Amino acid sequence: MKNFHKHIHQIKRGGLIVIIKKLKSFVYLLLHIPIYLISIPTVIIIRLVRPWFLIRWNTLPSSRIGHFAKETELYCCERDAKINVPSQRYIDLFCLRNKYVCNKQLEKMWRRSITILPTWLLVPLHRTNRFINIFVKGADNHEIIIKGDALYDIHNLLERFDPHINFTNDEEIKGKKILKELEIPEDAKFVCLIVRDSGYLNRHKAYEHSLRDWSYHDYRNGDIDKFVLAAEELVKRGYYVFRMGINVLKPLNSSNPKIIDYANLEIRSDFMDIYLGAKCFFCVSTAAGFDMIPRIFRKPITCIGMLPLGYIETYSKKDLIITKHHINKKNKKKLTISEIFSSNAAISLFSEDFMKKDIELKENSPEEIRDLAIEMDERLNGNWKETREDLSLQKKFWSIFEKHIERLDLKVPLHGKIKAKFGAKYLRNNQDWIK
Repeated sequence: MKNFHKHIHQIKRGGLIVIIKKLKSFVYLLLHIPIYLISIPTVIIIRLVRPWFLIRWNTLPSSRIGHFAKETELYCCERDAKINVPSQRYIDLFCLRNKYVCNKQLEKMWRRSITILPTWLLVPLHRTNRFINIFVKGADNHEIIIKGDALYDIHNLLERFDPHINFTNDEEIKGKKILKELEIPEDAKFVCLIVRDSGYLNRHKAYEHSLRDWSYHDYRNGDIDKFVLAAEELVKRGYYVFRMGINVLKPLNSSNPKIIDYANLEIRSDFMDIYLGAKCFFCVSTAAGFDMIPRIFRKPITCIGMLPLGYIETYSKKDLIITKHHINKKNKKKLTISEIFSSNAAISLFSEDFMKKDIELKENSPEEIRDLAIEMDERLNGNWKETREDLSLQKKFWSIFEKHIERLDLKVPLHGKIKAKFGAKYLRNNQDWIK
């Protein structure tokens, strides 16, 4: 009855489009009845041969590029590290969880690395196995257990293992050809810039005819205009800058020919999204899904305005981080690190949570963004001069951070060994915050 009322509610909200979508799903289910019937003896055989050869399966979150990239890469790393793998002979099978695939090139590359079967084949096996479990236990043995910490590299695996996907020779030639068409010299260094806004999820919502309200993510959004100063500074330092994204809300306003608003070019494609992310010198990001592409190719990430504070990515020594400013709406004062944690804003995942706590999230200034980009460039090129004050402030910040993380009552761990660095100039300019 609960599911019935849920469907009625969805139809009332979505009208004819939702009715058509549900009818299609019903017809799809009817057509799959023969497959479910065949799945019963198949699952019985799979269970019987388990002592000698184990067959496991799971789905891949294919509709969101961040999850599709990082969760799959971490599975491959765990497999190499012998974490969560059987002691016996086995094979792992996957299918795509969603009808909509966020990036066809990424799908193609994962298919070269792991076994991905059609959804219509693997899902009936999974559901049949679950049904048989009512009578005979053992379903869990055949499921690849992906824990709730699937997005967090708590074992620092990305630094221990090489990427598990790569480009073919033909793909390398194709990528270089497109860069040449964009008049990018073959030996040129470039940076990928991704500033999160609501454009992509609105597109995704329309494509899926979804009724889901994605505005709860809005606290993570940024203003592309604030990144122009940093992009221009990077050009002065010898880089080209590619502004990444799909269906972005605003253009990148710069007349500099080395700053390329790739997100709004006709040449933008699934292939080049992955190619640019894999080949960039580093990525400047507001923690949008795309930055997982350079991340799984082991590229450094300059993380701007990362939220929530407790969830910042800490496992790579190549990463630099700054967070948005948390302002108390009542007294207009900036919250300290300890106040952010004590208010639970450090683990708030919804825009509404910050509003209820009377916290205004102030974006980083163009100067703060530029300074972090400069620091990343100089660190990577060996020109960064670390002062005693910088070392002291880093130690103080991470000591306070770790202390509060240890006190959090979380279902899953968020951090392994902390290796990332917080923006040096940000810490110098906000010493009253480090409390």
